[in-house]
Amino acid sequence: MARASSSKPQTVTVDDRRLQLTNLDKVYYPATGTTKGEVLQYLAQVAPALLRHAAYRPATRKRWPDGVAGQMFFQKNLDASTPSWVPRRSIKHRTSTNDYVLVNDLATLTWLGQTATLEIHVPQWRFGRTGTPMPPDRLVLDLDPGPGAGLAECAEVARLARDILRGMDLDPLPVTSGSKGIHLYAALVGHDDSLTADAVSAVAHELARHLESEHPDLVVSDMKKSLRAGKVLVDWSQNNGAKTTIAPYSLRGRDEPTVAAPRTWDELDDPDLRHLTFTEVVERLERDGDLLEPLAAGHLAQLEPTPERMATFERTPAEKLETYRAKRDPEKTPEPFGPESPDPRDGAPTFVVQEHHARRLHWDFRLEHEGVLVSWALPKGEPTDPKQNHLAVQTEDHPLEYGAFEGSIPAGEYGGGEVTIWDAGTYDLEKWREDEVIAVLHSERRGSRRLALIRTGGRGGDDQNSWLIHRTKAQPGDEDDGAGDGADDGGDDGGDADDAPAGRSPAPGRAPDDDAPPETPRPMLATTAPPGELARLDPDDWAFEVKWDGFRAVVEVLHGGTDGDDERAVRLTSRSGQDLTVTFPELRAVAEMVADDDLPLALDGEIVALDADGRPSFRRLQQRAGLTRPRDVEKARRAVGVDLVLFDVLVVGGRAVTDRPYTERRAELARVVTPRRPVHVPDALDGTLDEALETSRLMRLEGVVAKRRRSSYTPGRRSRDWLKIKHARTQEVVVVGWRPLHAGTGREDARVAGSLLLAVPDDGGVLRYVGKVGTGFKEAERREVVRRLRPVDDAPLDGVPRTEAVHARWAAPERVAEVTYGDWTSDPAVLGATDGADDEGPRLRHSVWRGWRDDKRPDQVGVES
Repeated sequence: MARASSSKPQTVTVDDRRLQLTNLDKVYYPATGTTKGEVLQYLAQVAPALLRHAAYRPATRKRWPDGVAGQMFFQKNLDASTPSWVPRRSIKHRTSTNDYVLVNDLATLTWLGQTATLEIHVPQWRFGRTGTPMPPDRLVLDLDPGPGAGLAECAEVARLARDILRGMDLDPLPVTSGSKGIHLYAALVGHDDSLTADAVSAVAHELARHLESEHPDLVVSDMKKSLRAGKVLVDWSQNNGAKTTIAPYSLRGRDEPTVAAPRTWDELDDPDLRHLTFTEVVERLERDGDLLEPLAAGHLAQLEPTPERMATFERTPAEKLETYRAKRDPEKTPEPFGPESPDPRDGAPTFVVQEHHARRLHWDFRLEHEGVLVSWALPKGEPTDPKQNHLAVQTEDHPLEYGAFEGSIPAGEYGGGEVTIWDAGTYDLEKWREDEVIAVLHSERRGSRRLALIRTGGRGGDDQNSWLIHRTKAQPGDEDDGAGDGADDGGDDGGDADDAPAGRSPAPGRAPDDDAPPETPRPMLATTAPPGELARLDPDDWAFEVKWDGFRAVVEVLHGGTDGDDERAVRLTSRSGQDLTVTFPELRAVAEMVADDDLPLALDGEIVALDADGRPSFRRLQQRAGLTRPRDVEKARRAVGVDLVLFDVLVVGGRAVTDRPYTERRAELARVVTPRRPVHVPDALDGTLDEALETSRLMRLEGVVAKRRRSSYTPGRRSRDWLKIKHARTQEVVVVGWRPLHAGTGREDARVAGSLLLAVPDDGGVLRYVGKVGTGFKEAERREVVRRLRPVDDAPLDGVPRTEAVHARWAAPERVAEVTYGDWTSDPAVLGATDGADDEGPRLRHSVWRGWRDDKRPDQVGVES
């Protein structure tokens, strides 16, 4: 039994939730003396990674109230002692309905630790934004060793399964389970809505059978214990929608505090492979980041720098209408169902208010947004007095065609009753965030008015669809016309259109009436922040923005002709001066989001390609990089779309605004651009730098850029007024050669790269060897990199160790790439010539390939702190 605790209860605040922590020195793991307090500390340290893979999934808990030497309890249903703020969802089973906890935040994770929950088990699917179970988003294989087998045999089966999964365009990632075997996960990205848990289970079952038939002495797919001696069971059944698997980064209730720990494929080759303890996992996470990050996949719908909105990003209109269509039968109701892929609409977005005589009279308020009508039910209708708010309940998204629907929904059908249009028209969008929408409606029937919707329900709980609708004090036509009038009439974050400053300064050397487009400005560059400087960044003096992981671009919107009557022209220019316009033609849409009076206009931003989870993916962006032929561009565009994130303005109306303070330029940016997909103008992050970094970590973004509020914009210069802070260490490198796959083994493949040889210029511009990178590539990329490099006969630099040069193929040092890394072997500031080819200078450790940097030249590469 675990020894009794004598520590006093502590009340703590986690994510604005108050929790009482008791018995912190109670021993949970007698073999190691590990206490509840240490378990809680571990959960806090790994929370960003653990939550990434457990959030929105109904969790089954395994609890050890008396420590692992005592009795274990399975718990699915939440009991009466559960705090009301713990997010939850209900699942109806054959004989009961259970309320499951959703491990969505650190407060909930801390509560689980307090209640002696050591193991968290989740399924391979998760709930969507409105509580609808989504299709499975990952496949899992549980490799479980039978008597006489161990991790080494599991690793061998994992490699065999990897070859098959990669042939299915799936990229498996290994996790040592912390108990006996290995779990293999593969993200199901880009699947259609018809994919079911049964279908994934069938595929996994067939894979297990194939492995068993090909390797009968090693693999078994049948769970009978009598068949498992000396073999590895490939358990495919955990893909069943009712089954669960230990969540990555969860502790295990074993003698020692081992963890379900993500591993690299290289580690699986280690004959001494073993399970990892919680202290080892924390060290690895701090050093290497989340190795399982590529597994994250989801259904997201809007690019806003808030964790809540990032939780619902990049859903297609068809995906958004899943709930609507599931509730209706087209054979029984006249309501429109809409096309699967609606064409984009031109002009201002529309709204409709429909009077709905259902069981209770109410009004349905709908706003066109990104391909659907986002909808709220108003029991008392639209408010007419700013002093009186009305309840609004968010309902499922409706198809655009519903905006013209009037008619009778048959009795007995969902929403049965008479529907008539009470008002309709267009609207101007001022703000669309997870918790707040502000719009100015324009209607011939009822005139123009400014309304705000404010969410009041908890984020992730059952009341998350509860909102208020508010008529703002400032209305169209008022003298103040809404300037500074946020949803609470107390002012918002400075993003409203009328907050922009009035004055404009002329561009140097230009007359105010000169219509010729200015020379393209060069972007201002950020400096890597020294650790000692970060503690001094006061939020009153500094703003904190998301660091977007893409290609930097200056965006110019110009009059098409001298009279200003021709179609507007858009020009995208990279940091190195390359014209990116033909490569990213969809971003020309920004021309329709600005006014004639503000042209010529120059903006600063980042081109990003978003993954299935709505996060910028530099790897996905690689598929669009460097393409100029229309056919190639269009083909790549169909596979990977891009977005444009704007964060500064340089020229307005042909006049430079770079001498204005950051805060004024941001207000001007909000004034001149009315963003809609694929263009976004995200707000700065709230709070302190630590809070901004934590928000960025939770959203799994690259980092934060701190910008001095009073600073001007210095084109083409690196400034200490902008400081970049990255979560992962990255380094731009010049590729100087490559080594074939299986070099020196007799199985060498001269068409496939096993690793690339890397260099970084020193202060004098001389290339210095900094090591190699051989991980992070997809199989197709290993062939593609060889085709990209221009071969040369001799090494383009000195100092490459003989052991790495002996099988090298050399390349012209003209291509820039980027890698992540764990550390340098020595101070990179002393890059320089060595005494001999085998005398090592600074080298990158644990390098992982990220992709090509076609927007950079070799002379722009330097050591990043």
